[in-house]
Amino acid sequence: MINYHEILRLRSNGYTQRQIALSLHCSRNTISEIYELSDAKGVSWDTHSNLSNQEIVRLLYPEKENPGLRKIPDYTLIHKELARPGVTLTLLWSEYCETSQAEGLIPYQYTQFCDYYRYYIKKSKATMRIKRKPGNMLEVDWAGSTLFITDNITGDLIPAYVFVAALSCSQYSYAEAFASMKTEEWINAHIHAYQFFQGVTRILVPDNLKTGVIKHGKSEVILNKAYQEMAEYYGTAVIPARPYSPKDKPNAEGSVGVISTWIIAALRNERFFSFTELNKAVKCKLSEFNQKPFQKKVGCRLSAFEEEEKSFLIPLPANHYELSSWATATIQMDYLINVDKCQYSVPYEYIGHSVDIRYTNKTIEVFYKNIRIASHLKRYNITSPIVLPEHMPENHKRYLSWNRDTFLEWAKSVGKNTLCIMEILLNSYKIEEQSYKSCGVLMKLADRFSFERIELACEKALYYTPTPSLKMIQTILKKGQDSVKESDKTANNQKSEQYGFTRRNTHKGAM
Repeated sequence: MINYHEILRLRSNGYTQRQIALSLHCSRNTISEIYELSDAKGVSWDTHSNLSNQEIVRLLYPEKENPGLRKIPDYTLIHKELARPGVTLTLLWSEYCETSQAEGLIPYQYTQFCDYYRYYIKKSKATMRIKRKPGNMLEVDWAGSTLFITDNITGDLIPAYVFVAALSCSQYSYAEAFASMKTEEWINAHIHAYQFFQGVTRILVPDNLKTGVIKHGKSEVILNKAYQEMAEYYGTAVIPARPYSPKDKPNAEGSVGVISTWIIAALRNERFFSFTELNKAVKCKLSEFNQKPFQKKVGCRLSAFEEEEKSFLIPLPANHYELSSWATATIQMDYLINVDKCQYSVPYEYIGHSVDIRYTNKTIEVFYKNIRIASHLKRYNITSPIVLPEHMPENHKRYLSWNRDTFLEWAKSVGKNTLCIMEILLNSYKIEEQSYKSCGVLMKLADRFSFERIELACEKALYYTPTPSLKMIQTILKKGQDSVKESDKTANNQKSEQYGFTRRNTHKGAM
């Protein structure tokens, strides 16, 4: 204990703080604090030399003799607050100090604050909330051992892989057997686990298997697209365990070992002929496992989950997640993609570009640099391509819209001669569709020449022959013959016939 009586005596004799600290084996900060308190409260050796050391302490630190001035923390409330994400004992102690000072009371120091909290945990037999927050983390993995399904025809044994999920706080667990460990089974296992827990945790901790994690380097983590999409749908964050670091998910690792004993080993001598039958037995053993009492604390996994963790889970979405698959493709010149032997169109502007394709049992979606550029309802057993008009170039759109009525309506808007030519072209082939290209070229001429010139050219062609060709109309327009009237041409011919032919004499003797 600090000898306050001796500090006051040595100070009155003119010793320095350093000398007093060395003599009494105290820190200089303590000596400086006592100097300040004694000056503030008028305590000196000259006036209080007859007081004992304890009496001097009462004068300098009156609050130490009156414990009623201390603010007693509400550890029941503190225990509940610690269940919230991001809340720590340091934060709660800081808030407790602010409240105490506002009320004019003295707070406990941090060490004593934590000691009293641990005493409260021990006395109330509650779960210590320091590292594992309720509703915060779900650890998942495949069990190392396998069960088997017996083929009822051949008698062969088919392996069944057991998926294990464990909540970090309550250690409440889920298990289910699957035919494989592929992406589809992996994601379905998560969906079933969330339905079992009736909620979602904020963090999901898987192992580094390829169905979930493509790359886990020092600088980045790349997840499987379908796995990432599922996590986004449920509002959880995937934080894979570090490679070769099982301590990052100790509850799943521990549950794998225990479940291997309580479920897989317990069912080793039983025969199952379907996954439905096997999972029914797994469900029964899982219920026994979750209700098995803890060895070192009161309750079981089920009671801990219902009392402390269930209310902190994120609610499930209204609809179940629909499993999707992803693929990549380069858009070819026909601007079509192939999904399950059916073809679907994408905008022709993306010809030559690489796109991502997401497809489910109902829809097909195409993404370019994470932007959706096309979507279709999924079709089955259809051989013809599914092409949307908005995905086609303008010339392809026009070609699709071509028919007899379209051509005749356009020709009628130009003039009667054009209408007559159009009918001649449409009737020039045994199969009408063979004439569509010539009709389309005639319509295309209107983009280069005016409707008036098209009409005049058709009139000129009909003047020459009752069945003119498209080539004749193109020649008339190219040489500008449509602008020459027949009366002018006849007059020019008559004028030239009056003079006949003239020949120039180039003989030298004619000079």
